[in-house]
Amino acid sequence: MTINLSERNLMHEMSPTRVMLVDDQPLIRRGVINFLRAYADIRMLVEAADGEEAVRLCTQYHPDIILMEIALPRMNGITATQIIRSRYPQIQVVMFTNIVDNTSVKDALTAGAVGYLLKSASPDELAKAIRSAAQGQNYMAHEATQCLLHVAIDQKPPLGHDLTNREREVLNLMATGMNNRAIAESLTVSQSTVKFHMSNILSKLHTKARTEAIGVALRHNLVTA
Repeated sequence: MTINLSERNLMHEMSPTRVMLVDDQPLIRRGVINFLRAYADIRMLVEAADGEEAVRLCTQYHPDIILMEIALPRMNGITATQIIRSRYPQIQVVMFTNIVDNTSVKDALTAGAVGYLLKSASPDELAKAIRSAAQGQNYMAHEATQCLLHVAIDQKPPLGHDLTNREREVLNLMATGMNNRAIAESLTVSQSTVKFHMSNILSKLHTKARTEAIGVALRHNLVTA
């Protein structure tokens, strides 16, 4: 382990970041506590063995940072994080677990966690995650970041989300059976303007013909006709 001595001396002059460790494995807790003793700016304040105990101890100790396992007895880490963040928004939570999947990462961040770190992380990386969280900054393990990318890809915006208000008006009139001239008269615009909007509509709905666009719009509830 490499520690920057000038940084350590500077941290000595500051109030240490107070940490709660929540894990149901005593050996894990002992190991983390021993690792963090090397960092003068971080102080282990209290331990908890499950989510319910973590919530209760927050009332008594008010830690700055919580290192939270997800898989816990009585109350899991996601639920505990959600409760703690709602009651004590000043307390930051870093998930510290071996569980890494799209759902867990997404749920942890939704619950209010600012970090997601695997237990295979080095002591220096753990200390960096704690310091980042203490400043309100996100710190994500590479594996967790990859999960977020997969979630983002899976959550594609719905078809037609990029239609403008005018394009939606044209699409609705198209669905009623109006031709370009009738649409132009209804909207008080030129037929060339209607053709321009229709071209955009076909492109955004990934269709090639007017009737195909109307069919797609009806299936996706994009029109009121």
